[in-house]
Amino acid sequence: MNYLVTIDSFKGCLTSSEVEKAAEEGIRRADLKARIECIPVSDGGEGMLDAYLSALGGRKLKVRVFDSMMRRTDAEYGICGKTAIIEVAQVIGLSAISREVRNPLVATSYGVGQILSHAIDKGCNTFIIGLGGSATSDCGLGMLKALVDHFAPGKCFDDIHLKHLRFILACDVDNPLYGDQGAAAVFGPQKGATKKMITLLDRRARTFATMSAQHYGYDDSGRPGAGAAGGLGYAFMQYLGAERRNGIDLLLHILDFDHILHHTDMVITGEGKADSQTLMGKLPVGILHHAQTQHIPVVLISGQVKNTEELLRAGFDHVICINPTDSSLVEAMKPEVAKHRISDALFQFCSSK
Repeated sequence: MNYLVTIDSFKGCLTSSEVEKAAEEGIRRADLKARIECIPVSDGGEGMLDAYLSALGGRKLKVRVFDSMMRRTDAEYGICGKTAIIEVAQVIGLSAISREVRNPLVATSYGVGQILSHAIDKGCNTFIIGLGGSATSDCGLGMLKALVDHFAPGKCFDDIHLKHLRFILACDVDNPLYGDQGAAAVFGPQKGATKKMITLLDRRARTFATMSAQHYGYDDSGRPGAGAAGGLGYAFMQYLGAERRNGIDLLLHILDFDHILHHTDMVITGEGKADSQTLMGKLPVGILHHAQTQHIPVVLISGQVKNTEELLRAGFDHVICINPTDSSLVEAMKPEVAKHRISDALFQFCSSK
């Protein structure tokens, strides 16, 4: 059997590469002659940098920047030729901020502007930005301020000439900037926002969008993805002319994934939690759609599974939950436990084939 293993990170637990290594170990235990290819993948969130560098080549650079709470931190980004690959979660990631410290009213995207400035100074003219996993809800104002501070201190954003640069947003979120489906309402609670905070954040976003539209004569606040990363998507679109691409579709295009599938008998994909939302443009369903065109069976593995029948109807041949029903979340989130359970689940599945 020729297996292709393309599994998203189990957020807060294992990277894509770590999940895939455990899966490979389980398959190998069941079939010593199996040919296994592992491709690190990401839809734009955590692990995006490694996934894109694996696909494109290039090198990592480390930069000293501010995190979302304006604390000094080291962040990495990638350069391939004149293309910079920036994973927002590396700079202002939610997972780096403990729950008791999270405050979306003060969290800032300033560090993203710093890392952009560094890449521009290095001669980059194309930027692939992974927007998942941010701790911010500042509509990208922090990022814009950092760009001004670097390129035109004491002046305004109009004094910076960056429109000749190309910005591509890798993102699986299609929410607008504000409103019932906007950044604050949908993503604010996971970033620590109370109901009162959500109302204030949404009002801030509306005000910022109104003022920006009056100044530039157009309004990108309603575009799909404007609400990504707490409105950072909006700032990229409105102020930098960014285009949005579905994160997994963009990566699969770069990988020439359809060609890779030509010699594959079975695809193993997955994510930390699989449910009906998986079918709404997330990584596993992007993998599924490509595999279906070549009639290749796809196995979905996950740490938590809901809506199994719906997932099977969508086309997944098998849906596997790696954790027993009586497992606690705390235990399941331990990296070594997760690796062991992923390996065992694939061993048992492949042994039964």
